[in-house]
Amino acid sequence: MPATPRLLAAAVVTAACLGAQALPAAATASANEVSRGVTIPAFYNPPAQLPDANGALVRSEPLRLALSLPTLHGPLPGRATRIMYRTTDSTGAPAAVTGAYIEPWAAWRGDGARPLVAVAPGTMGQGDQCAASLGLEHPLSLNGQTVSVGYEDLSIYRLLARGVAVVVTDYVGLGTTDRLHTYVNRLDGAHAVLDAVRAARSLPAATVTAASRVGLFGYSQGGGATAAAAELQPAYAPDVTLAGTYAGAPPADLTATVQGIDGTDLAGALGWSLNGFLQSDPELRPIADAHLNAKGQAALKDLSTMCVGDSILAYNSVRSSAWTSDGATLSEIIRAEPRLQDFLAEQRIGRATPAGPVRVATGVSDNLVPHGQARQLAVDWCGRGAQVTYKPVRLPGVGRALLNHFAPLLTDQGSAIGWLTDRLDGKPAASNCASLPGQP
Repeated sequence: MPATPRLLAAAVVTAACLGAQALPAAATASANEVSRGVTIPAFYNPPAQLPDANGALVRSEPLRLALSLPTLHGPLPGRATRIMYRTTDSTGAPAAVTGAYIEPWAAWRGDGARPLVAVAPGTMGQGDQCAASLGLEHPLSLNGQTVSVGYEDLSIYRLLARGVAVVVTDYVGLGTTDRLHTYVNRLDGAHAVLDAVRAARSLPAATVTAASRVGLFGYSQGGGATAAAAELQPAYAPDVTLAGTYAGAPPADLTATVQGIDGTDLAGALGWSLNGFLQSDPELRPIADAHLNAKGQAALKDLSTMCVGDSILAYNSVRSSAWTSDGATLSEIIRAEPRLQDFLAEQRIGRATPAGPVRVATGVSDNLVPHGQARQLAVDWCGRGAQVTYKPVRLPGVGRALLNHFAPLLTDQGSAIGWLTDRLDGKPAASNCASLPGQP
C-alpha cells in the first residue's frame, strides 16, 4: 500500500490546479441529507411526482462555477445552470437525475448552430457529495470525512473553450437523495445521458436547439455510459441525433472488469458495483446474503457513501475474497451463480449497432478496466457495420492499475476532444475497422 498516498496526492494536486475549496462539515441540524459531513443542497431532493416525459425539466437554478472570471460579456468560461430532469431507470420506473448545463462564453466558430456535448463522468463514487455537478462548484472537497475530486472539470472546460455547450449528468442516484447510485448500470447510464440532452435543449436560457449537433463524451464509467447511449439512442431517444460519440476505456464487459478491478487501487468500485446491482435488481439480494460475510456487508454500507478519494484511502488493494464467507472471489461467485451471469450478460455493451460515428479509445496497458474487453467492443461494433475509429493508447505499464487506467485519460483527451469537435463541425469520420485486426 505504499503507493496510496502518492495516488491520492496526484489526485489532490490535479484538483488544486483546477481550483480547490474546502467544504465544512454540517454544523447544524437539517432536514437535508448529510453525507460524510457534507450537507447535500435541498435542490437534490426529488419531488414526489415527476413529469411524464423523459428529459423534462423538474427544476433549475444558477450554479456558481468555482473557476470563473467576470467579463463584460458574461462569466468566463460560461454561465452554469444546475438542473434536475426526469429519466426512466432500468426497471421502467421514472427517476429524477441532476446535472449541470454550461452556456459557453466563447463563440462557436464551426459549421451550423452552437453544438451540445453531453459529458458522462468517470467514476466519482457512490456518495451523493461525489456528484459531478457539485464538483463544478467544489473541484476539491475536503472536510476530514470525505475526499471528492471533480476531475471531469478539465474536459468540460476544454469543450467550453471551443464554444461547445456542455451538459453534465450526475447519473441515476448520484446527487439525488432518494436512492442509491446504480453504478455502471447500462440502461440507467445511457438513459441519463440521452435525457440530459433533452433537458438542456429545453432550458429557456440555452442557445442550443433541436437543430444543434449533439456529441457524447465519456471515459471509464462515462465511456460505458456513452457507448450504451449510442446503442440505445435510436430506440430510446430518436429525437436526439448523434454527430459523434467518444467512449474512452469503456467497461463493456462487467464480468471481465470485475476481475480486473479486484485487488487494485480502486477495489472499492467492486462495492459500488454490488450496491448498484442490488439497487437495480433486489432479487439478487439472497445471493449476496449467502456469500458476503460481516466484513463484506459492512464494506458495502461504508462504500455507499464514499467518493473515489475515500475508497483509495480505505480499500486500496483489498481482495473481494476478504468479503466472502468461504474466501471465494467475486469473479468465482459469478461463475458459480447463473443468476448473476444473466444479470451481467444484460449489462454487456456491443450487442447493438451504435448510432453515428464512434471513437473507442483504450490504453494498451490498462489492466483496471481491461484493455482486451474495450478492444472487443470496437471489434463487435465493426462486425455490425458501425463507423468506428479505434484508438489504442500506447503507454507502458507502470505497475499500478489505477495509473495505467488514468494516464490514457489525460494523454488522449486532447485528441478525443478534437475528434468530437470535428464531428460537431460536420466533418466526416473515417472508420479504421479494416486495420483493427493489426492493432493492439
